Amino acid sequence: MQTDPIADMLTRVRNATRAKHPRVDVPASKLKIEIARILKEEGFIATYKVAEENRVKKTLRIFLKYTPDRHSVVSGLKRISRPGRRVFSGKAEVKKVLGGMGVSIMTTPKGVMTGKAARKNGVGGEVLCEVW
Repeated sequence: MQTDPIADMLTRVRNATRAKHPRVDVPASKLKIEIARILKEEGFIATYKVAEENRVKKTLRIFLKYTPDRHSVVSGLKRISRPGRRVFSGKAEVKKVLGGMGVSIMTTPKGVMTGKAARKNGVGGEVLCEVW
């Protein structure tokens, strides 16, 4: 049994990009789908889709994005808040990732959003991960 499904998703994406795979499959959940949506909006992945193999389990299929010379667009993924140590950030403490080159993904009272959107909306929340 997994204790941290978000870290599992990030690790699968990290391993797939290093192995130059075109896509990666992860078990789907609402939070993982929202994280994939943000990664697509920010240009880190090509696209994603939710596939139902049977009525019981859904799979999130993430199609990875590479540059023309086969380097991954995602150069790093880091899980910040984890089950053993939750990390929250108030609206004034939301920090930039690599001086604005990366993106932090947060859960807020207004939903899952990037750190930049959280600063703009004036909300804080739990910092899930950072991507650059």
